[in-house]
Amino acid sequence: MNEWQKLVDELIQELGGYWGPFEMLAALMEELGELADAMLGYEGIKGKADEEKLREELGDVLFAILCIANHYGIDAGEALKLSVKKYRFRDSKSVGSKTR
Repeated sequence: MNEWQKLVDELIQELGGYWGPFEMLAALMEELGELADAMLGYEGIKGKADEEKLREELGDVLFAILCIANHYGIDAGEALKLSVKKYRFRDSKSVGSKTR
């Protein structure tokens, strides 16, 4: 586990353990909604820009994702590396086909 996953795991263990998988998924969905609200304010669409709130909500989403990764024993850093590789390969093929 990477350093951040370990920190999250230590805190969760200290607080009594992980929630069930679908409770964690619901928490992630809630945090995504709060991130969306913060982004709407930051972009001037609804509410006011608040960089601190945006930062907080991004952190909450990351925290929720790391909880899920820990529950399933997945190294989040390795998962991210695989995604970057996937998008790099997929999107590099489409960049060459776009007209300017």
